[in-house]
Amino acid sequence: MQLSPKQIVNELDKYIIGQNSAKKAVAIALRNRYRRSQLSIEEMAEITPKNIIMKGPTGVGKTEIARRLARLVGAPFVKVEATKYTEVGYVGRDVESMIRDLVECAVRLVKEERFKKVTEKAEGAVNFKLAKIVAEVRRLDRGETPQDIFEKNILEGLKKGYYDNEVIEIEIVDAPKQMELIPGAGEISLGSIFGDMMPKKKKKRKLTVKEARKILLDEEADKLIDKDSVNEEAIRRAENEGIIFIDEIDKIAARTNKGGGQDVSREGVQRDILPIVEGSTVMTKYGAIKTDYILFIAAGAFHISKVSDLIPELQGRFPILVELNSLSKQDFIDILTIPKNAITIQYATLLKVDGVDLKFTDDAISEIARISEEMNMTSEDIGARRLHTVMENLLEDTSFEADGSMKEVIIDKEFVVNKLGIEAKTKDLKKYIL
Repeated sequence: MQLSPKQIVNELDKYIIGQNSAKKAVAIALRNRYRRSQLSIEEMAEITPKNIIMKGPTGVGKTEIARRLARLVGAPFVKVEATKYTEVGYVGRDVESMIRDLVECAVRLVKEERFKKVTEKAEGAVNFKLAKIVAEVRRLDRGETPQDIFEKNILEGLKKGYYDNEVIEIEIVDAPKQMELIPGAGEISLGSIFGDMMPKKKKKRKLTVKEARKILLDEEADKLIDKDSVNEEAIRRAENEGIIFIDEIDKIAARTNKGGGQDVSREGVQRDILPIVEGSTVMTKYGAIKTDYILFIAAGAFHISKVSDLIPELQGRFPILVELNSLSKQDFIDILTIPKNAITIQYATLLKVDGVDLKFTDDAISEIARISEEMNMTSEDIGARRLHTVMENLLEDTSFEADGSMKEVIIDKEFVVNKLGIEAKTKDLKKYIL
């Protein structure tokens, strides 16, 4: 079922606090994908996605919004850093590698879906193969014939996991190692250069039945999956549903108050990215892919440079600009209490392993939020990442002393104040920031 923009925002709210303008922008962009898919081929060809630039300090949710968005709809998604790319003519990653990475992601997604469809059929073949191997082991060890073992319902035993820990020897395909022959051009398997002309090498390995089942299942399922149709579907999805998140785009903005030198390379990277965002055809090992309909979401803090410092052509390809705000005390309180993966829940779950029942009072949460906001205001603003610094220092002794004996630890305001006093804030917390 396709989600409406409001439903998309509601889903994002479960993990990301605040930043409603950014959530609305990406929700509309995602819904427009669905709207476009319902049009005729002629109409679809005329409609391109409206790319987005997110401007805001680090740690306020830019990357998380894009990542959760892609996960929500199962779209191919890659996150890249603009600073990893170099201008054509220099050694380093070329900008087309982001498209190749996106196609690789799409291939993995399609393969996983196809794998689930053929698993039941593959499991039958794998269980029969394992039954023969286990039967042979039993015959050699105990003088029983394979036929006798089959009569003892060995297949049923395998399905119920009775033989999972039994060690057997199986032949598996010896997959050649992947090597990157040309930097940024993707990995190439030396063994597959000549395709299927050469027989696949095999090697023997001793494994438990449980381990062997997984390997044999992968091999068997791989035989049942049509690789050509997987590649075609992956290319189609990457073209029409792919999302590329370009982080740190502010670092390649040529600052107007600076001279030449390093800024020339920055502008060169922007000009290399431009045709990818505008729409071009990139060759990958799975086939050619058009980039016209990929959704690009760029993000940066823009502390030193401005969005207007990007070359005009690139700015024009990112028509939607949303600003993300620094986090307030209330935002920190919400981050500590609302999300399914709240950091307080994470620490409580971790310490429960060693028998510590960790509980936070409301006034403790409020004090942690206040300290986090104050530290972001008085030193570098690192957004929600500040909570990791504060929480690690707050629970350092509790984590260190946990020894498996059951005990309850209540974190109240007094506990927080004692652990994170003035001296702690100015001295101890610095050791957690690199």
